[in-house]
Amino acid sequence: MSQQRATHATPTQGADGDPAGQGRRGTDPAHPAPADLRAALTAELGGAARAWLDQALDEAAAHPGTHGPISVWELRLAEAGRRCGPAHADAARVLVLHAARADTEALSRVYSQGTADERRAVLHALPHLVPGPDALPLVEDALRTNDTRLVAAALGPYAARHLDAHQWRHAVLKCLFTGVAVDRVADLADRARGDGELARMLTDYAAERTAAGRTVPEDLHRVLALTGSEPPAPGNAGPHGKES
Repeated sequence: MSQQRATHATPTQGADGDPAGQGRRGTDPAHPAPADLRAALTAELGGAARAWLDQALDEAAAHPGTHGPISVWELRLAEAGRRCGPAHADAARVLVLHAARADTEALSRVYSQGTADERRAVLHALPHLVPGPDALPLVEDALRTNDTRLVAAALGPYAARHLDAHQWRHAVLKCLFTGVAVDRVADLADRARGDGELARMLTDYAAERTAAGRTVPEDLHRVLALTGSEPPAPGNAGPHGKES
């Protein structure tokens, strides 16, 4: 089970009003193994919420998959925010999905039919439930949106393992375009190290912004440093001029 660093639904704010889901309080659902996540979440929930979570997980474990037009555990996904509070709803939903042993087909159904909050939970759950690249279409769909919390959630450990280099580089640029902190990108340092093409793309993007009289995001300089390349000189348009 992956415990790598990862990311985090309204378009630009978390449920607690925090832009791009940064600095949000609560139990992070993408990093720990499910058993550790459950222990951490249980420690933070009040009595009624803990009782609801225990029941929801027992039901999901007893009735995995789909039974009829909607499964009992899918109903629990919809209740999680009200029962556990917005700061803990992501973690609760990930645990329900894990208890239900949701496979790629079930996760895809929840993603396609669910709310933005439920879609985000699916993305957080991928490294716990899908060992191979079968669920990459869900990550790719999230990266096409302008919902910063979906973008951040999409760039967790699952994307770090399975996105190819081209897709991953453009996902990093998407963070810079949309204001998602690059700290949300799982395994950023490892994947950026020595990536000359990413360095070129970042340098070109910095040059475009400088030429337009716009500031260059500090995160861009951070990622460029991780590639091991020299930062662009002020006003230097770079060898390619335009962003890849």
